[in-house]
Amino acid sequence: MAEEAEDGLLGTIEKKINSVFDPVATGLGDFVFGEVSLFGITFPWIVAWLVLAGAVFTIYFGFIQVRGLKLALQVLRGKHSKPDDPGEITHFQALTSAVSGTVGLGNIAGVGVAVTIGGAGATFWMVLCGLLGMSTKFVECTLGVRYRDQHPDGTVSGGPMQYLSKGVAEKLPGAPGKAIGKILAALAAIMILFFGIGGGNMFQANQTVTQIRNITGGDDSPFSGDGTALILGIVLAVIVGAVIIGGIKSIGKVTSRLVPSMGIIYISACAIVILFNATEVPSAVSSIFSGAFTGEGVVGGVIGALIVGFTRAAFSNEAGLGSAPIAHSAVKTKYPATEGLVALLEPFIDTVVVCTMTALTIVIADTTLWNDAKADYAADGTTVDGVTVTSSAFETALPWFPHILTVAVVLFAISTMITWAYYGQKAWTHLFGRSKSSERVYQLVFCAFIVIGAVLSFGSVLAFTDAVLFLLALINIIGLYLLAPFVKRELARFQQSLRSRGGGDGDGDDKELAAVEEVR
Repeated sequence: MAEEAEDGLLGTIEKKINSVFDPVATGLGDFVFGEVSLFGITFPWIVAWLVLAGAVFTIYFGFIQVRGLKLALQVLRGKHSKPDDPGEITHFQALTSAVSGTVGLGNIAGVGVAVTIGGAGATFWMVLCGLLGMSTKFVECTLGVRYRDQHPDGTVSGGPMQYLSKGVAEKLPGAPGKAIGKILAALAAIMILFFGIGGGNMFQANQTVTQIRNITGGDDSPFSGDGTALILGIVLAVIVGAVIIGGIKSIGKVTSRLVPSMGIIYISACAIVILFNATEVPSAVSSIFSGAFTGEGVVGGVIGALIVGFTRAAFSNEAGLGSAPIAHSAVKTKYPATEGLVALLEPFIDTVVVCTMTALTIVIADTTLWNDAKADYAADGTTVDGVTVTSSAFETALPWFPHILTVAVVLFAISTMITWAYYGQKAWTHLFGRSKSSERVYQLVFCAFIVIGAVLSFGSVLAFTDAVLFLLALINIIGLYLLAPFVKRELARFQQSLRSRGGGDGDGDDKELAAVEEVR
């Protein structure tokens, strides 16, 4: 009892919860993030699984991320859309909704870790992994639209729950295929729901409160007093709740403004640092390329840089996890491949643009803190503070940047919570039924966990939800391999529609269907 009084009620609750989840989180984490060795370098097998999928789909679809880029931008601008297309939100809103769930602290802290451990050359491999992930996003988001459920009220539900259930049944006709599809879909829903309630909100809320406290004085911060974390948690819950109650249309409207805003703030800060150190740009770019292939000064050499870069990129852009198709499936379109094309822009924005800007900023700044972090890591193999490394790079040109970083963290956190609230809701309704009362119960539970996450850290719970999310990739990518031929048919159907329209008259559905049958 004395120990409980010393720790306080919240500390005692946190310890008890962690004690229950510790063995479960450790066991699941050991499996999901279990390491394999390559040339003496160890790395999580799940990363290899994600990267391999990107490489396979890139070849299978003939480098769709390159040849389809121009068409993707046209679709994003609404060139091939009609107001009466089935769905709820525009292509742009669907993209920003999905991006808001991936662009976050991983782009700030994760990149700092990658460059510190893997050297400047890790940046090259991050970019390559992001480019490969574009093809995986194309596949899963095309399937998300193809197999989505369209409800009588005009709303839609899509994602791995739908395409694993209906797609596997279509691919493997008969009772066994139908049963396998339902089991895979239920497992996917459970995993998404666990992360949505445990990781997509609690971690974000906790990190937001921590950053606000750090920037306002740490232990002496006015936000470090009793009850302040609870108040901040309630404020975050109210903001998120006000958005998610309106559904994907409300989410799309908010993220279509929020994501560009936070992107402009962050990329502008990167650009300022780069401009302040413009003379160092050539040598920084040179070190990125040379470090990728020579491995000088990198833990584990070339393979070390490659593995670190691939790992951080895979954890950042979520390609292959099955989460993004839930947002993309709400798009207004009658051609599933159109949203697949738009979705392939997501890893490009998240990894190729945002992560690269962060990495280039760190390499160019070449701060004492970064070098100290590298020395610490080389000494003990574990000491890396990614957020601090990234922040110190910005401070070389912007001494006041920690305040901007706080704004960015808050925006990233809110946007991530909003998007994962929607993902979790779709998983919830798949498992427990779709009704207004069911959705309201979920939304209340989700917002309650935002408040809880702001007050407690729940280390083992968060470790468990992370493992669950990446376990989803194992199931999801098996489904993508099985259903990839259907994606080819959808792409052929859309391409045929463009040829049939000629000047864009919109007529040609018969020709499209004939073309699809020919592909089959």
